[in-house]
Formats: sequence, structure tokens, C-alpha cells
Amino acid sequence: MLRKTLCTVALATSLAPAMVMAAPASQQEATQNLVKQLSDLKSLTADFEQTTKVNSNKTAPQKKGLTTQHLNQTFKGVMKVERPGKFFWETSSPSKQTIVTTGKTVWIYDPDLQQAVRQSMSDQVANTPALLLSGNTNQIMQSYKVTQPDRSKTYYTLTPKSNDSAFQNLTLSFGANSTPTLMILNDSLGQTTTVRFSNAIKNASIPASTFNFTPPKGTDIVDQ
Repeated sequence: MLRKTLCTVALATSLAPAMVMAAPASQQEATQNLVKQLSDLKSLTADFEQTTKVNSNKTAPQKKGLTTQHLNQTFKGVMKVERPGKFFWETSSPSKQTIVTTGKTVWIYDPDLQQAVRQSMSDQVANTPALLLSGNTNQIMQSYKVTQPDRSKTYYTLTPKSNDSAFQNLTLSFGANSTPTLMILNDSLGQTTTVRFSNAIKNASIPASTFNFTPPKGTDIVDQ
């Protein structure tokens, strides 16, 4: 069940008109532009819709990804982020699941299974790129190569520098007021995950209790 809410990233915004070549930014310029977008983001709340599809010539993975029954479904919920390192992601439909962290430990709670998975932040970031929104900008830039296909548009593609990453690339698109609107992730197993954000509120006050998680009594705790 943890797999169904792996929040991840890459973008599809409007392309330049036909016959007009978009001018890409240099890697240094793209990195600087993304840093500026993220640096202005102190906190964020937003609703999300997430869908994952698998390429027809690939076999749906059975670990570190979504099982076949979760593919082509749309999961809805709410995300709350406060930098640095605080992240809350709760799926409400078609079933409930919560991912929450204050920086070092990530909890994934599934009330239907009465189970809470506990992981280190470093391990979970590889599988949940949406956590990048709550991370340290310098660390992000050290871990990813950044490109900006069209310097006039605020979308960026991040490619992991590590060869053992769980995904091949992700793209992040920003809308008005530098709020994220879309993330699309392509992983190494043929899955594409699209996350669309709506009703985003930038730099709103978020109660500290949002990011505190205590497993309910009777919950089975699994360390990974």
C-alpha cells in the first residue's frame, strides 16, 4: 500500500509553437533559476492528484514501485511542506495513507493495514521525489543535473547524478507566484508518475503538529 502514494515528479507544460525553436538555458543558468524558484518557497500547502502508468513493453515492478492493481488509478489528497525538511502527504481517495517527516525519519502510515513503515530520510527521498520540495537547495543541486528546455518557461528537468537512483529523470513546473503545478517522474522500470497540484498556498503558516507522527496504539511498526 505504501507504493500507491509514491509521490514523484516531472513536467508537461505547453511547448513552443510549431516551427519555433525554444532557447534552452545553459546548465548553470538552469540551476540558478531553479534555486531561485525553490529559495522563495518557505512553505506550501496544496491538493494533489497522482496517476502512475507503465510502458506497455515493461513488466510492472513488484518492489520500489506500484503493483499492477495501483496503475492507471488516480489518487487524491493533500500535501503540506515546510522547509527545511518537513513534509506531510496524505492520500484520501480511493484509500487513505499518510507520509510524514520532520527531516531524518520518514513514516508511511496505512490505517487499513494498521501498519507504519519507518525509513531513513535518505532512503525515502530516492523513491519520493516530492520530498525534494522540503529539502536543502544545496543538497538538491549536488545530487541532480538541472536543465531548462526553454529559458522563457518555468519548468526544469532533474537527472540524478547517481547511477543507482530509483528514477531516470523528473520534471518540475512552476506556475504563478512560483508555486509548483506539476511533477512528472520517469523511473528505471518503465513507470511514469504524474502529480498535479491545485489550490496551492505559498508560505502559509502550518501548525508544527502537522509534521509530528505517533503511531496509533496497536499499529504494527516495520523498520526498513
